[in-house]
Amino acid sequence: MSSNDSVIDLRSDTVTKPSAEMRAAIASAPVGDDVYSDDPTVNSLEERVADMFGKEAAVFTPSGSLANQLAIRMLVSPGEELICETNSHIARAELGAAAVFSGITTRTWLAERGLLITSDAMNLAKPNSGPYLVSTTAIAVENTHNFGGGTVQPISEIAALRKASQPLGLAMHLDGARIWNAHVASGTSFAEYGKHFDTISVCLSKGLGAPVGSLMISTKERVAKARVWRKRYGAGMRQIGILAAAGHYALDNNIPALRDDHRRARILADACATAAKSVINPETVQTNIVSLDLSGASQSAAEFSAAAREKGLWISALGPTFVRLVTHRDIDDSQTQRGAEILQELLKRAFVA
Repeated sequence: MSSNDSVIDLRSDTVTKPSAEMRAAIASAPVGDDVYSDDPTVNSLEERVADMFGKEAAVFTPSGSLANQLAIRMLVSPGEELICETNSHIARAELGAAAVFSGITTRTWLAERGLLITSDAMNLAKPNSGPYLVSTTAIAVENTHNFGGGTVQPISEIAALRKASQPLGLAMHLDGARIWNAHVASGTSFAEYGKHFDTISVCLSKGLGAPVGSLMISTKERVAKARVWRKRYGAGMRQIGILAAAGHYALDNNIPALRDDHRRARILADACATAAKSVINPETVQTNIVSLDLSGASQSAAEFSAAAREKGLWISALGPTFVRLVTHRDIDDSQTQRGAEILQELLKRAFVA
């Protein structure tokens, strides 16, 4: 395909481009110098998002990884331990930042599709381990779980984990990069999610379609400390209201449309399962992520992805046999249908007996 206009880009929901209306909001945003806390647009966004989750304060960051790293630094001291699921973003996709920047060690438990089960975390946790062993200080939960295929974590398990961990002095962090998708899929309110966690990160640049930006949410005291570390890490920003305005627009307008992303993901999953039943169980597709297991195929994930790209379908090979597709607001029904047809053709070829 020579023209990007004909490309169906399902590599991630990070590839969305701001709409004309969002660009207009960006262009007209009142701004100031955020390092001096003078930018009214980012100040109001931080207040708004903190209030949504029932927290005192928030700080805007350029990336979800930075929001996560600021959060866990507030909860875990150097030489202490964070635990999380094996394939969680904070463990696998942030390049060891917890260890490099904060001296935090990490241990993980493995869960099918990343689905949270309280006993998995509590069996691994080792708080107050004395002077000779590493002590667990915090637990990170990812909702939705990216590499698990967009899994929505049950609020019942989140509440159970909070109940079990809090008396032991364990803090909880929510990697809520796609919490908007979890909210739409489950109906659980943001405040209900928020009350179970000490720190939260949320991302505006995925399903919500903003060009950049995440927020770290917590108490006023933790957020004040996080601002210092944000500056120390080189992420002090100036007239950041032009980006915060995109966040306001996204929250005002783009959350309900996530249902369409979820519906289209299910269309793709059903098409793939029809062509090759072993690659996915469509019943597990709750949100906007479709994970294909190419074990037993005649092609590797990289080869399959390359073949799809030749046909104008861009997807991600994230392991030897693991392919991921992510629907988003820049993909419509006709593109979804064409993508489904390409996937069926390629899967039938890859799994020919």
